[in-house]
Amino acid sequence: MPPLSVKAFAKINIGLLITGKRDDGYHTLETVFAPINWYDVLEFSDSDDISMSCSNASLPVDDSNLCIRAAKSLKTFSGSTKGVTMRLHKQVPFGAGLGGGSSDAATVLRILNGLWRIDASPAELHALAVSLGADVPYFLEMKALAFAKGIGDELEDLGFTLPYHIVTVFPEEHIATVWAYRNFYRRFDRQVPDLRMLLRELCFNGKEEFFPAFENDFEAAVFDHFPAVREVKTALLETGSVFASLSGSGSAVFGLFEQEADALEAVKCFSTKYRTCLTPKGFSMEQE
Repeated sequence: MPPLSVKAFAKINIGLLITGKRDDGYHTLETVFAPINWYDVLEFSDSDDISMSCSNASLPVDDSNLCIRAAKSLKTFSGSTKGVTMRLHKQVPFGAGLGGGSSDAATVLRILNGLWRIDASPAELHALAVSLGADVPYFLEMKALAFAKGIGDELEDLGFTLPYHIVTVFPEEHIATVWAYRNFYRRFDRQVPDLRMLLRELCFNGKEEFFPAFENDFEAAVFDHFPAVREVKTALLETGSVFASLSGSGSAVFGLFEQEADALEAVKCFSTKYRTCLTPKGFSMEQE
């Protein structure tokens, strides 16, 4: 067959509240995932073995790569004798808190499940996704806004999209998730707000006074250690965003804009220095 080309979209976190730590070392959290129009492109070609190449030479393409791990986990699960050659055109920054690697892995599971005619059930694919990473199931199962809890793998489709244009900026700092979890400032004893209810009030009733509830618990520590990231958030607010925040464990920062003209002006401002992405109002991964 000719190569099959598929987009693997990234995400941002609207609020990220770390609520505790389990006995197995994983942290529990509550967050809202939202897709953005920043994506990698994966090409799939028939092969006898499983292999891949990448446009970014600094990323490994061995068994430590999530795409390879996803393909091999699906092959082991199914007993398939088929292989695949994958070409990853890497465009989403890594170490950015945008879930690019997780999205790539989810795309591999979804596409190979069809190409190899495995027909694994949603529950079976979910289990494989969780074994690869806590936020892989979001990219596998959801198209738009989703509330997540547990370690990020317990998902609820919120059934609507954001009524804001999103400008996402990568400040050229690569922050390891392991570092972020070791250094964030714990607040396990606070009362956690209902992010689902508050986001509905924001999106349907325009109650922007609820924005302060959408904190990112990684933000304070990241800002203390990476001042350039703090500066991007400040600049986004100064350019007219109604809300700005770190995404995931960083270092990407996003701003929400009510007016497209303001969002376009922000992109113009930031793109001279940093990699920047504009996501239109009402975006979902159905655009794939």
